[in-house]
Amino acid sequence: MQNNTQDHLIDYLLACANGEAKGIERLYRATSARLYAQLLRIVRDEGAAQDCLQQVYLRVWQTAGRFDASQAKPMTWLGTIARNIGIDWLRRRHRHVEEGGEALDALAAHDDMVAAVDLAHSTQRLHECLEALSGNQRRALERAYFEGLTHGELASALAQPLGTIKSWIRRGLERLKVCMSSGT
Repeated sequence: MQNNTQDHLIDYLLACANGEAKGIERLYRATSARLYAQLLRIVRDEGAAQDCLQQVYLRVWQTAGRFDASQAKPMTWLGTIARNIGIDWLRRRHRHVEEGGEALDALAAHDDMVAAVDLAHSTQRLHECLEALSGNQRRALERAYFEGLTHGELASALAQPLGTIKSWIRRGLERLKVCMSSGT
C-alpha cells in the first residue's frame, strides 16, 4: 500500500479516536472490501462475514484511540481486529455445535471431511492452474488477492502501466476460469 494511502488511513483512525463520524465513514470506504474478503476466508459464510465486518468497525470506533502508527500499519491493525473477530465467531459456532449433541457432531465431522477433501482438490487444481499462467499474470493475481492491492497499487508496485495490469489480471482470470472448469 502506498504511503499516501497509509497516511489517509492514519488520519481516518485519528478522526475516529476524536469521535468524528466522517472518519469511520471514510475508513469503511477505504478498507471494508479488504477486511470483508479476509473475514470471508476465515468464516466461510457471507452472512457471518458481514456480521463480523460490522463488529470490526464497531470495535474500531471504540478503540481507535489505542492505534499507534509507530507500532503497526493501519491495515495490519485493522486486519488483526478482523482476524480476532472472525476467530471468535468460529469459536462461538463451534461451541454451539458441541452443545447440539453427538448427531450434529457426526454430521458436522462428515461435512467437514467432505469439504476438506473438496478444498484440497480445488487448492491443488488452483496451484496447477496458477503455474500455467505467465509469471506477470500470476504475480499480479497473487498480489491482488493475497495482499489486497488495487489495480493502481499494483501498477505502482510492479512499475507497469495501469492498462497492462488490468490486462494481466483480466486475461489471467479468464485463463484460471477455463483451467479450473476443465479440471473438474
